[in-house]
Amino acid sequence: MDIQDRIAALRGQMEKHGCDIYIVPSGDSHQSEYVGEHFKVREFLTGFTGSAGTAVFTAHRAGLWTDGRYFLQAREQLEGSGITLFQAGEKDVPGLEEYVEEALPRGGALGFDGRVISMKKGLELEEIARKKKGKIIYSFDLAGAVWKDRPPLSDKPAFSLPESCAGESLEDKLSRVREAMEREGADVHILASLDDICWLTNLRGQDVSYSPLLLSYAILTEKEMRLYVDAGKLSDGIKKELARSSVRICPYEDIWKDISMLPEESRILLDPARFNYALYALLPEEASIIEKTNPTVFMKAVKNETEIKNIRNAHIKDGVAVTKFMYWLKKNIAMAKTEGQKPLVTEIDAAHKLESLRREQEGYLGASFEPICGHGAHGAIIHYSTSPRTNAALLPGTLFLTDTGGHYMEGSTDISRTFALGDVPPHMKEDFTAVLIGGLRLSNAVFLHGTCGANLDMLARLPLWERGLNYRHGTGHGVGYLLNIHETPASFHTLIREGTSAVLEPGMIVTDEPGVYVEGSHGVRIENELLVREKEETEYGRFLHFQTITCAPIDLDAVLPEKMTIEERRWLNSYHAEVYKKIAPHLSDEERGWLKIYTREI
Repeated sequence: MDIQDRIAALRGQMEKHGCDIYIVPSGDSHQSEYVGEHFKVREFLTGFTGSAGTAVFTAHRAGLWTDGRYFLQAREQLEGSGITLFQAGEKDVPGLEEYVEEALPRGGALGFDGRVISMKKGLELEEIARKKKGKIIYSFDLAGAVWKDRPPLSDKPAFSLPESCAGESLEDKLSRVREAMEREGADVHILASLDDICWLTNLRGQDVSYSPLLLSYAILTEKEMRLYVDAGKLSDGIKKELARSSVRICPYEDIWKDISMLPEESRILLDPARFNYALYALLPEEASIIEKTNPTVFMKAVKNETEIKNIRNAHIKDGVAVTKFMYWLKKNIAMAKTEGQKPLVTEIDAAHKLESLRREQEGYLGASFEPICGHGAHGAIIHYSTSPRTNAALLPGTLFLTDTGGHYMEGSTDISRTFALGDVPPHMKEDFTAVLIGGLRLSNAVFLHGTCGANLDMLARLPLWERGLNYRHGTGHGVGYLLNIHETPASFHTLIREGTSAVLEPGMIVTDEPGVYVEGSHGVRIENELLVREKEETEYGRFLHFQTITCAPIDLDAVLPEKMTIEERRWLNSYHAEVYKKIAPHLSDEERGWLKIYTREI
């Protein structure tokens, strides 16, 4: 069954259920960014594999909305499908809600699977239907009905993080959350977001692609916590550990029944952006709903000192792998050039090599997101994913962009490095140097407490703006501790957006990843993770700064030192001195000598 046949089958379901418009988002029942194979319905229907995007189907039209990271990828993957690409945020492109409101006939029915739509979004869609004197249909998974060989839910075992990794016990975390509930006047707190539940319980799982999360729900009261999970995934040791903290294990599917049976007088704290609409619809009508961001969102964003120590160790391991990869890559490209051989390396070869080097590191658990390895023009596709169909050989004379990361027992990493393959043209070096300068300016910022990432974002963009360039993604995102690699609320972004523009607090970790993307030619992205730290307190306030915790060389073959100020060169030289100090002891003599050259002062 090809894409057009799948859409035709979906329209048959829509007609059967009297549905004029049907919306299919990317998420699962927990509003996760990355999802397990069972939940990849939008990908099944459209062929678009990006992690962010929403499809909308009417009787005669199909559209897909995605953001700037995926414009080029979506354009390629939707070709010939009959699905129109809507480039979200671009001039003259209608927003999804605007389009739905226009397309919904008066008195019509707007459909979606209420489990995979957030409460917040569901209420917005409900309002659109009300304006058109129509109704919503949210109790049927019409898209899932079309997917006949749909993979089952994961049954892989969970594991527990010891306090030596988590830095805080389950009991202490429960106490902090209950204190937050009391401040909000809540006697019940319902959690549906997997990262919040896993952080709170110190449990991790294998149910979500690229995120070590456990499919679960939780209801927390003053006396107990009910954890809704497949008990077969939990060892006897985990069950005993949970019982000691008055955590009662309930079947995963029982959440639907138990939600509807909460006392009418309940005062329920929940996060409308992290709670699905179908669950919301089951809440007792007389209950008081306190709509607030889950307190765990802010708690887990600020890493404790044990987590920070572990994360630093994870970055040294990851830096060793990336440095060894850079050595291997440069050596292979040089051999191909000097010996006149055909290219020895392809994008897939490079991705596999880097993954194999990470696997050599103790405590490595797997990739933290789908690796991005784009040669030449593929580097301009912001979230490019190589495949046997697109796999390109790495040729000298251009750039090779990699954005990869790993999960370790000590934490998670996200690093971008762009490599010069042999000699590259001056205009590519100019782009590379501008991106490098932007990243250095941001990472060396000093700022008052109370500053948001949106206040600092322009530091990274200014060297590009001065050349009439920009990039269609945020400059940085928070990073979870063996949870989601993209973690709210910390971020660097030009737009102040609800839930992603928090005040930067000591202990937060945020990526610093400016870029340049020239369609049909090349891409540059250089990314380090930054740890927010105290600097000093003066009569003018409390000042913070960043410490760079990513530890791998930046390719000096692509740098134009004459385009950098003395201070910018000093920043880079200082960073490279730290890289050599931390990484060199883990290399062979030959690799160490090579690293000395690639971390030299400029």
